[in-house]
Amino acid sequence: MRVFLIVLDSVGAGALPDAAAYGDEGANTLAHVILSENPMLPNLKHMGLGYIEDIPCERPKSAMGAAGRAVEKSPGKDTTTGHWEMAGIRLEKPFPTYPDGFPPEVILEFERAIGRKTLGNYAASGTVIIEELGEEHLRTGRPIVYTSADSVFQIACNEEIIPLDTLYDWCWIARKQMRGDHNVGRIIARPFIGKHRGDFVRTKGRRDFSVAPPEPTILDVLMDAGYFTMGIGKIEDIFAEKGLKESVHSAGNTACIAEWLKMMRRDFDGLTFINLVDFDMLYGHRRDTKAYAAALEEFDLKLGEAKVMAREDDVFIITADHGCDPTFHGTDHTREHAPVLAWTKKMRTLTELGTRETFADIAATIADLLGLPQRFNATSFAEYLR
Repeated sequence: MRVFLIVLDSVGAGALPDAAAYGDEGANTLAHVILSENPMLPNLKHMGLGYIEDIPCERPKSAMGAAGRAVEKSPGKDTTTGHWEMAGIRLEKPFPTYPDGFPPEVILEFERAIGRKTLGNYAASGTVIIEELGEEHLRTGRPIVYTSADSVFQIACNEEIIPLDTLYDWCWIARKQMRGDHNVGRIIARPFIGKHRGDFVRTKGRRDFSVAPPEPTILDVLMDAGYFTMGIGKIEDIFAEKGLKESVHSAGNTACIAEWLKMMRRDFDGLTFINLVDFDMLYGHRRDTKAYAAALEEFDLKLGEAKVMAREDDVFIITADHGCDPTFHGTDHTREHAPVLAWTKKMRTLTELGTRETFADIAATIADLLGLPQRFNATSFAEYLR
């Protein structure tokens, strides 16, 4: 059996009950994009998208699949937390964040280790901060260090003066230093090019250096049982390369979808885990609702191709790791339910999954489908997919 777990990064399905504590009450990424732009999503609708609570789209009577949404039990609303929970790990406390920048002991230790001063050290949009500090960076050679509302330590450097290998080395230094109370979810390399304010552009050399999962995930469980595991996109970064037999770090939705379709042609038993980052990185954070809708349409079109290619026992599970509502205030992630759409070619009816108690139900379901006993303190919905 082959399972394809596709994460539409940031495509949340409505504010969680505790969203007000995060300033996110009223957010609903999917609903607001649909209401604003009315994207054409025939394949998602036929899998039951409109049967998810608070998602305003058609409910075709011919729909086939299993549709619902899931609650994030872990605190926070970042990429690592969401992916870890759907893979079976729930956190007791959130990763640290730095709305006022990193404290002196963090920055000074990093500067000593790399042998030069830094610029920035405040929370900012990545595209904005390279405009603000890019020219000074070119003059001084000092890396731009910044954070966001997420648990991240980001380092931006111009590839023309700081080679990618050096930037990655600096990220590894930061990863090793950020421990204990400063154990951030991700260290992120943010390379860019350009010579003057107004023409700086981030490149595809981004890399994420995540903290390693503290316990086995569904990837580890599958690999230990002899199953094949494949990560596409930033999956290898999120899980610190653990539990993956193979991985391909394609950049952007189009390239990652192409790799997914390649995997549809390969013979294997196990899991292909795919992250489609553009929804979040290019459209959610930049509040580009029109482009967000267009990306959903692109995915839906390719989903139709994948469904035609699917084998009888293939299972598709489509979900998200958090929200990033482009119609909401601010540019940060939003604390939302994850949509859950599951499908196999054998299905002839639509099952409503309701609201699942944890993202980890996905890990439990994958283990159940592949005949393994682990349930990650969660509840499988595999019975509806057989």
